[in-house]
Amino acid sequence: MNIVCLDMEGVLVPEIWIAFSEASGIPELRRTTRDEPDYNKLMHFRLGILKEHGLGLREIQDTIAKIEPLPGAKDFLDELRAATQVLILSDTFEQFAKPLMEKLGWPTIFCNTLEVGPGGEITGYKMRCEQSKLTTVKALQSIGYDTIAAGDSFNDLAMIQASKAGFLFKSTEQIKRDYPRIPAYEEFGELLDAIKAAL
Repeated sequence: MNIVCLDMEGVLVPEIWIAFSEASGIPELRRTTRDEPDYNKLMHFRLGILKEHGLGLREIQDTIAKIEPLPGAKDFLDELRAATQVLILSDTFEQFAKPLMEKLGWPTIFCNTLEVGPGGEITGYKMRCEQSKLTTVKALQSIGYDTIAAGDSFNDLAMIQASKAGFLFKSTEQIKRDYPRIPAYEEFGELLDAIKAAL
């Protein structure tokens, strides 16, 4: 029995923080897990900038409302879900993901949650579990699933390497150079063919 585990941002939808960086005019918010392997360090950095500029959840959600899935992402997901079980594993937050899941046809997503103050300020965040993507993949394997994983960033590498088949998708040149043994694709059709071949 197979289950495909996909990252969300950079794979199915544009990076939320990059979109918000452009909307807010704050270039520092362009940093993502493609640039910073330590997710807690990255989030503390982001929350500090939001506080400094007086920005909160509403402003980020206003940006997310305008984000559309990457071209071809919904068709790719629909075809993949017709062939096998699919689970989106993301380090994003429930408060960010919901409108994007609607645009993708409500696939199942496991993600984290933000702690939000009464005025809408983001005061912290709660991770679902430690090393959430790898932990989830191992849990799925423990109940009889073979996992196939795809992602684009540092925080996807553990789940990709722990799976029976794993792929980089729309990743950075640096990550592709550092992990030359992981097949890397740029187009949804290529990734779909590779996943189907691994089923």
